[in-house]
Amino acid sequence: MSAAVAILGSSKGPTARALGRFVTNRLALAGLVVLIAILIAILTYPLWWAYTPNQIDLRALNKGPSAGHWFGTDGVGRDVFARLMQGGRVSLLVAVISVGISLVIGFLVGAISAFSGRLADGAIMRLVDLAMTLPPVILLLVLASIVGTGIVPTIAVISLLSWPVLSRMVRARLLELRERDFVVAARGMGAGMRHLLFRHGLPNCIDILVVYATLQIANAILLEAGLSFLGLGIAPPEASWGNMLNAARSTSVLEQYVWQWMFPGVALVITVLAINFVGDGLRDAFDPRSDLQ
Repeated sequence: MSAAVAILGSSKGPTARALGRFVTNRLALAGLVVLIAILIAILTYPLWWAYTPNQIDLRALNKGPSAGHWFGTDGVGRDVFARLMQGGRVSLLVAVISVGISLVIGFLVGAISAFSGRLADGAIMRLVDLAMTLPPVILLLVLASIVGTGIVPTIAVISLLSWPVLSRMVRARLLELRERDFVVAARGMGAGMRHLLFRHGLPNCIDILVVYATLQIANAILLEAGLSFLGLGIAPPEASWGNMLNAARSTSVLEQYVWQWMFPGVALVITVLAINFVGDGLRDAFDPRSDLQ
């Protein structure tokens, strides 16, 4: 029976086998369910919630959670739940777009380096090494202070910090690929760099890109929250989880109005954990060595 199962599993394609491994990972499935619930809530909340993120109610300043305001209100009477949902939209938007940009940069740099000659490969990798040696926190603060605050500058800052590691991963994969017969044959027939990148390089790096994107989104959310907490990310009155925590950092708020920082903090932790669980599940699913276990 076990031999028959093994033969049946080996007859499936790599994507089907990876999906089969993923659905058996309980933590990954739990993270996916939580992540989908969060996405549905933040995308649909204007349809079923009575308050808008910047709607001010002077009769409800610093009110605790109640039937009217599930998560209470802040110091100017804005509904914390509405701002939490809008903050989730902004934080995830920044994370997804910045990771998408870093994926494009990282893949192109790594793939061009792998398929280029020795001199070009060495020059590109020295630039990548230079980018990786720069202190990320200091570079983050310097870039944020230069480009300013807002959604677009925050996306630009996070994107510029996220691609070097991916480029090395892509290069390592494609250095082995370029020596295979079908790539050598394509080059011999006059295939250009564009053909090599998107016909051979990209399909063979999909697993790396998917896993890296999933894990990097969690890091990007934390980076955005850190920048916004320091006042260098999303500027008020636009809501994000980071600037909601920043607005609640005073001692009086921390002690007397716990709901103003507790709910954004919990949402941030739960979302990052869910994404990490999904990313770990995808990494294990795409690992070819899993078939040998």
